[in-house]
Amino acid sequence: MEHDFFDMTSCRLCPRECGADRSKGTGYCGVGAQIRVAKAMKHFGEEPPISGTKGSGAVFFSGCSMKCRFCQNYQISDENYGREITVSRLADIFLELQEQGAHNINLVTASHFIPQVISALDIAKPRLQIPVVFNCGGYERAEAIRLLKGYVDIYLPDVKYFSDELAVRYSSAPHYFSHAYEALKEMLSQTGSPVFDGDNIMQKGVIVRHLILPGCYKDSIKIMEQLAALPERFLVSLMRQYTPCHKAADYPEINRRLTTFEYRKVVDKCCDLGLDGFTQEKESATLEMTPSFDLRGV
Repeated sequence: MEHDFFDMTSCRLCPRECGADRSKGTGYCGVGAQIRVAKAMKHFGEEPPISGTKGSGAVFFSGCSMKCRFCQNYQISDENYGREITVSRLADIFLELQEQGAHNINLVTASHFIPQVISALDIAKPRLQIPVVFNCGGYERAEAIRLLKGYVDIYLPDVKYFSDELAVRYSSAPHYFSHAYEALKEMLSQTGSPVFDGDNIMQKGVIVRHLILPGCYKDSIKIMEQLAALPERFLVSLMRQYTPCHKAADYPEINRRLTTFEYRKVVDKCCDLGLDGFTQEKESATLEMTPSFDLRGV
C-alpha cells in the first residue's frame, strides 16, 4: 500500500485519486513530481502557540488539490507559482529555518508532496530539534496522513465545509467533510492531546482551523457540532479573516466581508459545546498577512 502512495506515475495521494503520471506531467493539483516551493520564511501570522515570539518556519508549497474560489494564496495554489527544488535542498531549508530561530517547521499545503517531504525529513531529522507542523486544507486521504506518523508533531488542518453542496460550489471538492473528518481522526490518533513547552509554544497536538464564510454560519455550526462529538482533545481556531479575493466576485453571496452577527453565532456555539481554542478580531479581515511570494528563502 505504501508503494502505491509513493508512485508518482499514477498519483493517488489526495481524495481525487486522479491517477496522473506526475513524473511526466501534472496532476489535478497542478504540479508534477518535482518539489515546487514559493517561499520559506519565519511567519508571524499563525495561531499564538505556533508563531510564538520567534515565528513559525513556514515553507509554502506550490499547487493544491482544492480549487477554492476565495483563496488568498491563489498565486501558488491555483497559478502554481514557485521554484522547483530537490529533496536535499528542502532538507537544507528546514535546517536553515531552525538556524534562524523558528519555533517549528511549518509545511504549508504539502499534501501533494508527502513522499518528497518524508524523504527530506529523513535527511534533516537527525539535526532537526524543533516540531514539524503539517498545515493543510483538510481535503486529505486518511491513508496518506498515516504515512506521516512519526514525522509530524503538530497538525493544523482546515475543516472548511459540512455541506457537500458548498464544498463543490466554492472548492470543487466533492465529499469534502467525510474525507476531512476521517483524516482528522487519523491526525488525532497520532498526536494525542496538545502539549506545550514552558513558553506556551505547541510541541504536539492538533489545531483545527475553520474559516467562516459569508452566509454560511449555519454550516459552520454543523461542523462545530461534529467536532464536539470527537472524544480526543484538540483546539479550534475560528477564523474571521475572510476577505473577498481571487474569484469571489463571481459568487455574489460571498463577495462581501463576514458580519459580526455571523461570527458571534459560531463563537457562541463553540462555547456552548465546550470547544476550546482561538478567535480573531474583526481587523484580521485583511490581506496584509498574506506573504509576498518572491521565492525568498528557497
